[in-house]
Amino acid sequence: MRQQYANKVFWLIIISMIVKLVAASLLELGNDEVYYWTYSLQPDWNHFDHPPMVGWLIRLTTFNELWVNETTMRLGAILCAAVATWIIFKLGKLLSSEKLGWYAALVYTCSVYTGFIAGFFILPDSPQMLFWTGALYVMAEMFLKNSERKPGRWLLLGLLIGLATLCKVHALFLWVGFGLFLLFTNSKWLFNWRFYMGVLVTAVCISPIVYWNIKNHFITYRYHSERVTHTSIQWDMLGREIGGEFAYQNPVIFLLILVSVIALITRRIWFSFSGNKIRTWLFCMSLPMLLLFWGISLFNPTLPHWAGPAYIPLFLVAALFLEKKARHVYPPFITVAMTLVAIVLVAGIGLIRYSPVNFGSHEKENYGEYCPTLDMSGWQHFSNDFSRLVAEDSSTGKMKAQAPILVDKWFPGGHLEFYTARTTGMTLLGVGSLQDIHKFAWLNKERRWLQLGDDAYCIVPSNLPMNVAAKYGRYFTSIAPPTVINQVRGGKIVRYFYVYRLKSCKQVPPVPL
Repeated sequence: MRQQYANKVFWLIIISMIVKLVAASLLELGNDEVYYWTYSLQPDWNHFDHPPMVGWLIRLTTFNELWVNETTMRLGAILCAAVATWIIFKLGKLLSSEKLGWYAALVYTCSVYTGFIAGFFILPDSPQMLFWTGALYVMAEMFLKNSERKPGRWLLLGLLIGLATLCKVHALFLWVGFGLFLLFTNSKWLFNWRFYMGVLVTAVCISPIVYWNIKNHFITYRYHSERVTHTSIQWDMLGREIGGEFAYQNPVIFLLILVSVIALITRRIWFSFSGNKIRTWLFCMSLPMLLLFWGISLFNPTLPHWAGPAYIPLFLVAALFLEKKARHVYPPFITVAMTLVAIVLVAGIGLIRYSPVNFGSHEKENYGEYCPTLDMSGWQHFSNDFSRLVAEDSSTGKMKAQAPILVDKWFPGGHLEFYTARTTGMTLLGVGSLQDIHKFAWLNKERRWLQLGDDAYCIVPSNLPMNVAAKYGRYFTSIAPPTVINQVRGGKIVRYFYVYRLKSCKQVPPVPL
């Protein structure tokens, strides 16, 4: 029976990877994914928005940028999800049994956040899930096997939390949650010198982040702090946050977690070994983090994936519920959750690739705005058409040679960098405020800046409208009427790309950084 569940998890991982690799080859990269390509282009100890790990991972899976496409970009996320699924299985086995581990692996795979948002799209969350689940496993092993006297365990825990923090800084909550657990159950561990050795290892791991921010006047934290400055309570934002988590965790999985947590609190289900300790640990590693982000959402707009890692310990509670109540290898909860994921995945790919309509605005001035399917379609075809346009402009003398592309925001800057500038060999410059162009301000430093007399292109997708004359008119002698390149999908136009020719720079724009 032990080998049976291990084999099932193995095949679950293999099948999941195959499905994701196929999907990765069918979908262009999203807004965030192409933006993190810039982290790979210019590796650093930290970046404007996040720590560096996602950029390092992209470098690794694209073979130092020698083999770049949607699949190799997302390969790191898919591999990290595969290993994290195996870790969650082993953690479930450690807490109770291989059966519980099997159900935990199923829940992890069916969760939209861990299975696809972090487990398919290449985001900072992608490598973080590997280190987050690894840290949880080491913690559980320490207090269940009384291995706290082994310095190596504390050093490993500190390293895993440090690496998770190099993905996203909120991984430091792992120490906060574990410290809270120790305070409730075994406070003498907090005075163990080995505990502080682990914390020291984490501090060493994140020291490059601190160093970079000192050099850059703590710009990362000033940026994020400006996102949480409201003071009035807004209940609708809390509702949107919880509703977003409901969707991001998979509605079926969310309801399963809710039922399971209530059952554990009321003792209708229980861990057979060290039940009180395990329950306290799981709740300490999840509920405080959830309450924190719910509290923030009362005052400020939040994104549901911020609280995503807080649900991972609750997956084990859901697995416990299935272990105690389910009679099938694939319980109805899991079957429905998997079916829902499959339907959404197939429908999403179909709509993104073939839908003849956009699902946003149909007004000419912002055609396609708010349509999510346009983030992951049309960029390759546009870039091919644009490349031919540039070649014609150059051959006819309409535009000067080596004219750069100007962007005023990180989106669509990321798409234009990955799909257009990368494939045409053109230079892309971020000309706008630092708060708008983000990482492009640092990329500018390595690129030839605009000079007097230069021409430039500005590309405006209709779903991201911009007044080019107001933004760049003062820097150029003239701006020609745009050439329109249509994005056709399913035989219908779903978006327009307006290509502006900015002629003869008369005033050099200020460097954003």
